[in-house]
Amino acid sequence: MITIACVLLVDPDGQLLLQLRDGNARFHPNVWGLPGGHGEPGETPEQTAERELWEETGLRAEGPLRPFAVQPHPELGRVKHYFTGRTRARQEDVVLGEGEAIVFVPGDRVLDGRPYTPGTVEVLTRFLTSPEYADARTSTTG
Repeated sequence: MITIACVLLVDPDGQLLLQLRDGNARFHPNVWGLPGGHGEPGETPEQTAERELWEETGLRAEGPLRPFAVQPHPELGRVKHYFTGRTRARQEDVVLGEGEAIVFVPGDRVLDGRPYTPGTVEVLTRFLTSPEYADARTSTTG
């Protein structure tokens, strides 16, 4: 199974950072997902998440990333690890390192019908009602 690591990054207003994959993406082109990607040899899922967040957005989370969910996708030969993090970064701080767009989206608009990569809607639905999301929102505003 190939390891994928994704980051649920929350800004001071409780917005989540989402990525629109471009048409050249090898897997799941032209759909939305989270910053993240494939692990490299010797990396832990957390190291993969940190590296991918930096490469794709130019951002680092404030403090350590925290595990949120693990989602096996045997039909795709992958297992996705989701981590939560918070940031004081704003949209103007985001560097588009990969994809068509990377934007902070208000929590109440994250699940507005846009197409997502496999399993992402399930995790976003859980995350937006979780104590981890509530904590990230209050921690970035204080």
